[in-house]
Amino acid sequence: ELLIQKDLKELMKGKSVIVIAHRLSTIQDADEIIVLKQGRIIERGTQEELMKQRGDYYNLYTGKVELS
Repeated sequence: ELLIQKDLKELMKGKSVIVIAHRLSTIQDADEIIVLKQGRIIERGTQEELMKQRGDYYNLYTGKVELS
């Protein structure tokens, strides 16, 4: 998995890419993360910004809620 993520990171350099992921480790280095809930954008920002907000992304990342 780490090798695939490394290769993808290299392929995506200098490009606009939309990544849909269930594993937060896949998107943590993204320039912008968009969090959807029931089809609506509820949060957006970098990993650092979302962690500071302590919203749904923070709760998912820290394991405080379960994905359904």
